[in-house]
Amino acid sequence: MSAAPLAAVEIEQPIDADLPAFDGHFPGAPVLPGAFLVSLVLRAIAKRPAWAGLAGPTPCIRQVKFLAPVAPGQTLHIRLDDTPAGLSFSVRCGSTAVARGHLVKQP
Repeated sequence: MSAAPLAAVEIEQPIDADLPAFDGHFPGAPVLPGAFLVSLVLRAIAKRPAWAGLAGPTPCIRQVKFLAPVAPGQTLHIRLDDTPAGLSFSVRCGSTAVARGHLVKQP
């Protein structure tokens, strides 16, 4: 018997305008690097024990799509969904989809 799926969760994540990740990415028009955005998703998962258990200690990112840039000072909303195939995430800024992806627990 498998465990019941976790209820979806949404996390608000402000992006500090002075974040060092913006340095040099890109001068005059700073954009949050995609790798940093993925790290925010992974940190959101790690801070929630049930979700961390679902993802495991070294989750495998099966897919990630970056859909829109993230500028300094914006606020992101990270949504986590428990699916039969693993853990799906989506990130938005207001009504704009910023990224989405899927990860699974490594065997």
